[in-house]
This record gives sequence, C-alpha cells and structure tokens, in this order.
Amino acid sequence: MVGIILASHGDFAKGILQSGEMIFGVQQDVKAVTLQPSEGPDDIRAKMEEALTTFENPEQVLFLVDLWGGTPFNQTSGLFHGHEAQWAVVTGLNLPMLIEAFASRMSMETAHEIAAHIFRVAKEGVRLLPEQLEPVEEQPVAEAPKQQGAIPEGTILGDGHIKYVLARIDSRLLHGQVATAWTKTVKPTRIIVVSDGVAKDALRKNLIEQAAPPGVKANVVPVDKMIQVAKDPRFGDTKAMLLFETPQDALRAIEGGVDVKELNIGSMAHSVGKIAVSKVLSLGKEDVKTFEKLKAKGIRFDVRKVPNDSKENMEDIIKKAKAELA
Repeated sequence: MVGIILASHGDFAKGILQSGEMIFGVQQDVKAVTLQPSEGPDDIRAKMEEALTTFENPEQVLFLVDLWGGTPFNQTSGLFHGHEAQWAVVTGLNLPMLIEAFASRMSMETAHEIAAHIFRVAKEGVRLLPEQLEPVEEQPVAEAPKQQGAIPEGTILGDGHIKYVLARIDSRLLHGQVATAWTKTVKPTRIIVVSDGVAKDALRKNLIEQAAPPGVKANVVPVDKMIQVAKDPRFGDTKAMLLFETPQDALRAIEGGVDVKELNIGSMAHSVGKIAVSKVLSLGKEDVKTFEKLKAKGIRFDVRKVPNDSKENMEDIIKKAKAELA
C-alpha cells in the first residue's frame, strides 16, 4: 500500500488527518508531520525521515503538502530528490484530496497513479454558494448532441431490475461519511434518500441534492415512490444507494417490494424514549420491534459507520436495548 505523509505549517496536517479518518476510518501508513513556530527546516525534515521508517513500503510514498514554496514543501522536495520514479508530491492539501487519496490506495498501487488522480478531485472539491458566483469555464465548441426525451414507460433497461449496492439506515442521511467513504466503496450511480418527511421539506431536500459527490446524482423520494421505482424496468441500469432515516421506513419499503437483502446500520439519533446502545445508535421499543420484523424477513444487518470499521453484532445490540428498555 502507498504510504502517505501529510506536511504542514502548524497543526493543520494533524487536524486534517483527524477529519479524514473521522469520515473514512482509521488508516495505516499515514503520518502527519508539522512545522511548529519554534522549529526550523531541519526539524520537519527529521520528522519526515522518521515517518518514512514506519511505512511497510517506503518505495511508494505520496506527500500531501499544504503550500507550494513553504518550508514543509521545500524539505519535502529535498527528500524527494532521487526518488522521482516512485514518490510523488501534491500541494494544496484539502479534505477532498485526502479522502480521495485514502480511497485510491485500495485500487492503485503507485504514488504516481494516486497523485495524478487526486489532482482533479482536489480542484472539484472547491465549490461556491450561491453557485452563480462560480466562474464559467469556456468549453470547446462541439456538435450538439441529439435531444433525448423521457424514457417511454414500459422500456426495459438492462435486466429491468434496479441494483442496490447499499441500503443504509442513518438518521443523518447524506453526510460526509456516506458521500465519500461509502460512495467510493460501493460506487453507486444514484443516491436515493427514501423519506416521507424529507421529501416534503424543500430546504432539506435541496441541501441533500447539493451534497451529492461529483458524478453521482442524488434524489429524495417518499417511501411509496421508491416502491414504484423498484418495480419500474426503466431503472434496470441504475446502481442505487438507498438511505433511510428510520428502520420503519426501511421496513415499509421492503414490505412494498424493494428487494433489499441487507441493511447497513450507520447511526440512529437519540430522542425521548430511546436508549443509547452504542456511541452512534439509540433505539426505542418500536425500533427493536422493527428490527425483529426485518430479521424475520431474512434481512441481514451490517452495523458499521464507515467501510473500514469492524462489524458490530446486531443480535447483541438488540438484546442490550430490550434489557434496558424493559
């Protein structure tokens, strides 16, 4: 696996590593090195050299540095000399860049590959609101594509059955861990938030649609609409990530014909009448009953916040909730 060194003025590198691992999970062979106000060039270089000795494969190293021309970059350049064929350096470190680097290590074996890939992603991660403030880039003139209308009802795409790459219960719905870690792991073409409440809330619906990662479309639909979509052969080419706010919504959808075999349990917020059974899961009596109904239908449970987490035992969680709610 490619090792990663984050280098910065001050504690920025440590902070962004903490943020990245909060979203994507704890990472191996990633080190943050910092230049403190009381330190000089030799100090940060020594920290980099020490970090390199801890990597399993020091032949493939990616340096993500805060600022071109600063002391961390200058010392990185000194170390980089003589390793140009294996190592790579990228400046302008930001969170989208770091998360993409984490994800890319799963499929890319060289620092050069990852560096070339994350360069574009880092720029795409800089966005503006309101969107009209974003400068319009001139595009080369190309032949206008033929206009396509709506796909006629009854058309069968693919095998006519929507593919569910992930179905997740998460009271926060679409947030950083979902938009980055899970999306990069299961690679959906569409994220569908299934919630009657959110579908009626124009503000929440708009925020969710804006939060979609690049290249993936996000939609918000009520449960009954999702049941209709599941039976529509026009979605046969769709790889969908379903996000449910509650287990009750998931049960309704499954009973209505949404062919989900496994539910990823991410987070369930605490409220009156619920007890905390873990750091991120709070269950009430109705939640316990709902999970038992889902289990009776043969639904499997995958209790993880992010892909790198170890799976928790849902049986133990339900037992704990039942005991404390009794």
